[in-house]
Amino acid sequence: MNRDWIEKDFYKTLDVSDEASTEEIKKSYRKLAQKHHPDANAGDAKAEEKFKEISEAYATLSNAEQRKEYDQIRRVAGPGGFQGFGGQPGGFGGQQVRVEDIQDLLGGFGGAGDLFGFGSGSRGGPSRGSDLQTDLTISFDDAAHGTTTTIKVRGATTCSRCGGVGAEPGTSVTTCPTCGGRGVVAQNQGFFSFSQPCSQCRGAGQLIETPCSTCRGSGSENKTREVKLKIPAGVSDGSTLRLRGKGGPGANGGPSGDLLVRLRVTTSRTFGRKGNDLTLTIPITYTEATLGTKIDVPTLNGGVKVKVPAGTPSGKTFRVRGKGIAPERGRSGDLLVTVQVAVPNKVSRAEKKLLEELAALESDEIRDHLR
Repeated sequence: MNRDWIEKDFYKTLDVSDEASTEEIKKSYRKLAQKHHPDANAGDAKAEEKFKEISEAYATLSNAEQRKEYDQIRRVAGPGGFQGFGGQPGGFGGQQVRVEDIQDLLGGFGGAGDLFGFGSGSRGGPSRGSDLQTDLTISFDDAAHGTTTTIKVRGATTCSRCGGVGAEPGTSVTTCPTCGGRGVVAQNQGFFSFSQPCSQCRGAGQLIETPCSTCRGSGSENKTREVKLKIPAGVSDGSTLRLRGKGGPGANGGPSGDLLVRLRVTTSRTFGRKGNDLTLTIPITYTEATLGTKIDVPTLNGGVKVKVPAGTPSGKTFRVRGKGIAPERGRSGDLLVTVQVAVPNKVSRAEKKLLEELAALESDEIRDHLR
């Protein structure tokens, strides 16, 4: 819900009655949207603004729940209430209306305070601190196995001297006599009775006789602090860890926010990664591929032997199950080993002679096959 629901008549914007059916609203919207669409009115600022108004109106009236709430607001305001908002004649029949009364009339809809720009968040009660974010670069091995480290965070934190109270230790905090601890006071403006932050306590609801010498009454201080961080096994590049209660301090006794740590994982010289699977390319010789062999393959925890059958083509991939990333939660990945036949740049005379003899045999074999 927003202030536009009071100030604008969406039915008039869409050129339909307030009893129009969903289909009638949709039909009118399509007609108006086509007429005022920016693509059909290039450079026409008025058409663009009209298109935005039409879209806003349709977004509310096409949603059954929002339309019901919007209609309820109109019934509370009464005829002419939309033109009368802001102290103009005719609004709400010339009567003074408290927003709390509107909220009572709305019943289950709630949120009427936000409609007028001073929701419950403006009161002086406890409020949660803001979330903080930082980046941390870790090695490929630490990401795979998990580790515990300490990070430094610079920013607001609960005052170490007063513990977030804002008052000098040994002094008292009293309830504000002006607002009675509510943090807000009522102010009459035309047809409405608005609530606004208390000027004496500035919305805190409390008065501090002797502000803390460290934070000067704010309850927080800026400093660099160390936070212990446990990185679970199997985290990937770009993932974010949330440390609850390690963010910015709350206000008026509210809880602290969270610290979000975005991880940057360095690449490995040995392995690639696809999800929880590890990839690895191993070179083998032509004779090993032809005759078959067993090759030593590294893993994250020691080495294993992989059997290469005779006649294995270059580029063949073998799966070693369970030798990939083993996350703390979920299934372990596999190690995908791709063999690549290596072609030497230079050969000795003896090797050349043998290769020539082999080539001759292969040629004879091919000719015999073609006969």
